[in-house]
Amino acid sequence: MKHIGILGGTFNPIHNGHLILAETARAQFNLDEIWFIPSGCSYMKDTSKILPGNVRMEMTRLAIRENPHFKVSDVELKREGNTYTCETLSQLHEMYPDTCFYFIVGADTLYNMENWKNPEQIFSQAVILAAVRDDADMQDLQKQAAYLQQKSGGDIRFLHSLQIGISSTLIRENCKNGISNRYLIPESVRTLLETRGYYKE
Repeated sequence: MKHIGILGGTFNPIHNGHLILAETARAQFNLDEIWFIPSGCSYMKDTSKILPGNVRMEMTRLAIRENPHFKVSDVELKREGNTYTCETLSQLHEMYPDTCFYFIVGADTLYNMENWKNPEQIFSQAVILAAVRDDADMQDLQKQAAYLQQKSGGDIRFLHSLQIGISSTLIRENCKNGISNRYLIPESVRTLLETRGYYKE
């Protein structure tokens, strides 16, 4: 059985923080690969400010190409309508039945996962890897994880990763204001953004 980590997100754009988190998860839990899944139509975000899926897919491919353990999947971009994690995991299990999936989230997500669509289905189909910040209240997080595990029967584990103060919002603002993104994003992605002028308006 293969052990695959899933890192989803709009990746608008992808940045080095995403890559560091993915590599840390792969090493800490001895995963075979990490699959990056750019989101399709997220019901939780204003899609008018998000680059088209094919562009975000291209940026993600460029960003991960030097790591042989990283792959990218367009499974959500191909699906019509709103994107839901439960549906993505179900589809992946149908496509890859001999695979154990590990779904990577920020630890704060544990406090609102009950409000996602079919949370029990998510917990039953993937091990949850919750990335913890240095300043996190571990006692409270462990209490929330225990509550969710008792309620759903899920498997929640904590992922301790370097805390990098990089966000997609920061990258977009830098592009808009003509500020350098060098060393914040992979050089190939930076070149693409500067060449095509994305996020400048």
